Amino acid sequence: MSTNSDKLILKHEEDSDVIPCPITKFELINSSIFNKGSAFTYEEREQFNLKGLLPSKTNSLEEQIERSYKQYSDLTHPLRKNDFMTSLRQQNKTLYYALVSQNLTEMIPIIYTPTEGDAIINYSNRFRRPEGCFLDITSPESIEERLEAFGLSEDLDYIVVSDGEAILGIGCQGVGGASRISLAKLGLMTLCAGIHPARGLAVALDVGTNNKDLATDPLYMGNKFSRISGEKYFEFLDKFLMVLKRKYPNVIVHFEDFGVPNAQILLDKYRDVIPCFNDDIQGTGAVVTASLMAALKFTNRDLPSSKILVYGAGTAGCGIAQQIVNHLKSFGLTEKEAYSKIYCVDRFGLIVKSLESKSNPTQMFYAKDDADFEGVDTTSLKEVINHIKPTCLIGCSTQAGAFNEEIIKTMLKHNPDPIIFPLSNPTKKSEATPNDLLKWTNNKALVATGSPFADVGEYKIAQNNNCFSFPGIGLGAVTIKATKISDGMISACVNALAELSPLSKIKKEDGQTHSVGLLPGVEEIISCSSVVAAAVALEGIKEGLATVDNLPTDFAEMKTLVERNMWKPVYKDLVKSDKEYTFQT
Repeated sequence: MSTNSDKLILKHEEDSDVIPCPITKFELINSSIFNKGSAFTYEEREQFNLKGLLPSKTNSLEEQIERSYKQYSDLTHPLRKNDFMTSLRQQNKTLYYALVSQNLTEMIPIIYTPTEGDAIINYSNRFRRPEGCFLDITSPESIEERLEAFGLSEDLDYIVVSDGEAILGIGCQGVGGASRISLAKLGLMTLCAGIHPARGLAVALDVGTNNKDLATDPLYMGNKFSRISGEKYFEFLDKFLMVLKRKYPNVIVHFEDFGVPNAQILLDKYRDVIPCFNDDIQGTGAVVTASLMAALKFTNRDLPSSKILVYGAGTAGCGIAQQIVNHLKSFGLTEKEAYSKIYCVDRFGLIVKSLESKSNPTQMFYAKDDADFEGVDTTSLKEVINHIKPTCLIGCSTQAGAFNEEIIKTMLKHNPDPIIFPLSNPTKKSEATPNDLLKWTNNKALVATGSPFADVGEYKIAQNNNCFSFPGIGLGAVTIKATKISDGMISACVNALAELSPLSKIKKEDGQTHSVGLLPGVEEIISCSSVVAAAVALEGIKEGLATVDNLPTDFAEMKTLVERNMWKPVYKDLVKSDKEYTFQT
């Protein structure tokens, strides 16, 4: 906790046993940041005028966790569990994060994908309490005022922003999607990367909706007109981002679930203007590339000699392709050589140059010469695989069953160790199930999925979960107050995460199988994030992108610094402060 002579600044300090608190009575009880519920000590109840507002018995955090877990376990439907966790987060963030951190494998699928997708679909009908900042395209003049309600430059480290257009494989979800997905990702930044819960902000951009169910729902809480696009849309985004540049210059901006092609346009335009990254493009791309690198290393292959086929060339698919391209360039390939290794398929088939009128500019980077596919039905995935003979098949199509037995056996015919990543969310839209992929390949396929799947016998199924990448990217950037999040910093994330793969510790030639999985278990996400953050921070320093002085350049020392800066969900003694404050409580 830092203070100056005039103002209280809320900030994690590892060595401090106390937290100055500027609020009392009902305001304190209703503060998700400061509230301890039944864990307020007798001294705190006296000092902060809480007597009479709480039952007499005090509880430890451990007792509160036990009680909360029992309440959670009494619920059977995932959406009810999600409701319970949302309510707990709104009441007491310390208890919420302590509970989740002790039950990561069980609870991440509840508070994030796949259950959060159902909560988003039902947002307006289940709405109870607003969270985060809402910016309205019909009121651009109020952007600065709305943001300042949540703090000034010194109060914030991290912003997650979405316009709700491309939510978790379920399309446009309007203001509810923009709000809930930003809150979910911000929550994971606190859980996995230790961003202080008062120093992050979820921003929902309401630009209308193209979802007819929402537009005709009398309870829908956003603008019901069709999504605004083109010049007016980008003017609104520019105004928002320029307010951030002027008023919040050190805040890391995390773009989430923007649609095609806006996601790439915004990233390309602003990545050299403000410190920002797009999780769907760079975060997803990083974790998938890390899984790919781990699989290639285990099977004694390398990335430059591989061919990658991406089935589904939307935001996520093109983002993954772009990250693989960036990583290929780190091996010394030219940009042209790197793009030549990636093949993308969209609804019109393999992207070739004659499809320019039906493709967006991002997709056309991967367009192949039509002459190279003469006589090939480029709308047939089987024929494309037979012609290309890809090393890896990546699914981002949201087409359940697209990777059927015929397709997979075609992959196996050309590749004794096929790498297959059905990544579409939610689970019901996955291109194939791990059980089928292993059955059809006699356990030869190296599999990682987008949604959580149960293990198949002895084979652990890795989830290509962005939780392994974006927390470390964001935390590394926050640690050094980066002026930019570079391709090199994303590649540092890839390399660090690939080294954390269980496969990195064994060798196929020693008779070992890949049953250990391509990525660490979800229960290791927090420890993985600090490793990734340290690698990202060091690369940023190397590239001259840090604005913090006297940072360590040794990995172990940087990892120690990162971990010291991570907020932990523990109670500390509250001491009364009369200083002014502008942070969110």
